[in-house]
Amino acid sequence: MTAASIRARVRAEMTDEIKNVARRHLATDGANLSLRAVARDLGMASSAVYRYFASRDELLTAMIIDAYDALGGTAEAAVGAGPFLQRFLSACHAVRDWALAHPHEWALIYGSPVPGYQAPRDTVEPAIRVILLIGRIVADAAAAGEVEAGAPIGGKLGEELVHVAAQAAPGTPPQLVARAIAAWINLCGAVSAELFGQLNNTIEARREFFELQMRGAAAIISRPG
Repeated sequence: MTAASIRARVRAEMTDEIKNVARRHLATDGANLSLRAVARDLGMASSAVYRYFASRDELLTAMIIDAYDALGGTAEAAVGAGPFLQRFLSACHAVRDWALAHPHEWALIYGSPVPGYQAPRDTVEPAIRVILLIGRIVADAAAAGEVEAGAPIGGKLGEELVHVAAQAAPGTPPQLVARAIAAWINLCGAVSAELFGQLNNTIEARREFFELQMRGAAAIISRPG
């Protein structure tokens, strides 16, 4: 192993350790991260941490990208072959299961915006992995005749949807893509409501209730309005 490769490995390990400590801070401080606090937990001078992350925002960006990629990879791995409803529900349950296992990371990417933080374009591709997965599921269902497109959508919205469809699910009718986006919003809202305590003292059969909601979201996609 060359000296350069050893340095690269050490840097990668240290970068991961910094992010791991920062994730623990998410549990207590939310996204109000302090590089000084992270450095203190690592037993390092803050100037040493700045050699790995130039600012709090750079560290936040790395953590946000990691969270989106972990979520996207989990959802993608859960979806195999099968009919539309089975694949859609598999993706939805994978998203929920990941969120319940990583609540603070879910809050980082889908909770309240971090004051003063502006996400760079580097976060866009990881952020849309789940959306693109749902788009592929819907595109496959449309090609197989499992879902109906329904009447075209006109006006400015229709124009925007044509562009979105071309990016997210090429060849899929824009009106189907619109309903898929609505279903994705339903998914995010259902997970956040459960995770942030909105179902406390109301619904205890959480998985069953989530399944009910996601079947309703699938119905939105399947049946034209």
